[in-house]
Amino acid sequence: MMLFGCEETKDPAGIRGVAVVPGISDLNPVNFNSNDLENSYIEFKVNVPAGTNPDKIVVQGSYQDNKERIVIKELTSFPATVRISSSDVAQKLGIALEDVSPGAVFMFELVTTANGTTTLSPAVLFIDVVCAYDVNLATGSYHSVSDWPYENDVTITSDPDDPYTLYVADLAALEGIEEDLGPYVIHIDPVSFAVTTETKLLASDYFGYGGVTYSGGGSYSSCNGSFVLNIDISIGTFGSQGIYQFVLTRK
Repeated sequence: MMLFGCEETKDPAGIRGVAVVPGISDLNPVNFNSNDLENSYIEFKVNVPAGTNPDKIVVQGSYQDNKERIVIKELTSFPATVRISSSDVAQKLGIALEDVSPGAVFMFELVTTANGTTTLSPAVLFIDVVCAYDVNLATGSYHSVSDWPYENDVTITSDPDDPYTLYVADLAALEGIEEDLGPYVIHIDPVSFAVTTETKLLASDYFGYGGVTYSGGGSYSSCNGSFVLNIDISIGTFGSQGIYQFVLTRK
């Protein structure tokens, strides 16, 4: 993930966001895999504006919110493709890999030196430590709790040809109505684990007020198999009833 912004306090690395301002693109993978930290890595490109030629750009790394800003890579030609392994970062930061747990965050910043001026780029990478995707963890019996408010059990199955396409049955069985047009189809992004959904009429009748249609998105936790879905619920001719959060946890 990239975050653009400025700090109000004095930055020990120099002025941020002035002079030569590099950019970060093509980040892939976007996370460190907690199941294989010895071999996990991220890769991205560092670009500089046309017509500029900085002396060097240093990639600094920090762990959690400590802002150690340890030198990880030094770049002298651009554009540059940067590959950073989790084991190398941990070693340079003095962290044992076994102490890096899922949910931890590494931060990477670019420090540019050009014409005698050192600046800290506003482009910042926050890299999460996550678990690899396992379709067996993402499917099965779940309990759904929403702020409709309503809670019930649902069942998630996967598409036989695409493990990142899932079918959620009975998510629209609000207050015991029949979900006769389900299941709800969701897609997990294999890189970021973000969830997108297909807009769908799931129940033909909600207590005589018309059908129930769901649309929205959310996120998936590859470490515990839970989902957080933000769903726009529409009922018949009344239209949208608002966006409601559904938290799905494995039973």
